Amino acid sequence: MKPASRKIEIITTASRLFKEKGYNAVSMRDIAQAMGIKASSLYNHISGKQEILSTLILTVAREFTNGMEQVVSKKGTSVEKIEKIIAFHIDITVTYSEALAALNNDWMHLQDDDLKQFVNMRDDYEDNVRIIIKEGIKAGEIEARHPEVILFSMLSTLRTLYLWYEKRGKLDVNILKRDMVAVLLKGIV
Repeated sequence: MKPASRKIEIITTASRLFKEKGYNAVSMRDIAQAMGIKASSLYNHISGKQEILSTLILTVAREFTNGMEQVVSKKGTSVEKIEKIIAFHIDITVTYSEALAALNNDWMHLQDDDLKQFVNMRDDYEDNVRIIIKEGIKAGEIEARHPEVILFSMLSTLRTLYLWYEKRGKLDVNILKRDMVAVLLKGIV
């Protein structure tokens, strides 16, 4: 096996274990055991658990940042932008569901520059969504509700979608996008 693919295998295995047990409860020995190799072999490919966590979280955070940059850079109504945000959240959920568990549950274990980088990306992301919501309210596209309530309702649903998605038998992505947009933008009544 090539070193790059072994590193990916290590990160994938660790991601699954982090989701099942949490970052603190997983050791390098646990990762090696799950892969059927010796723990010392892991260090030929990766420096340690912190590198794994950073790789997982920052990869997903960059996906969110790239998606947001595409939304913000294009013209469109606030509603159209929110629809695109919901759609790429769903795409990221489908692609990175295990890594999302680390992002949501274990980000606080990041260290130094990785922690700062993640927090900055998360804050910028939320600021962009907040701006889109406020612009939509100002333009009359979105009901005049408190922007923070809208932001919280939308992002808390989208951030935990990975939990629901796996339990519900992995609903067709196109149906999920259509119905999530409808429920989050129009409500249920």
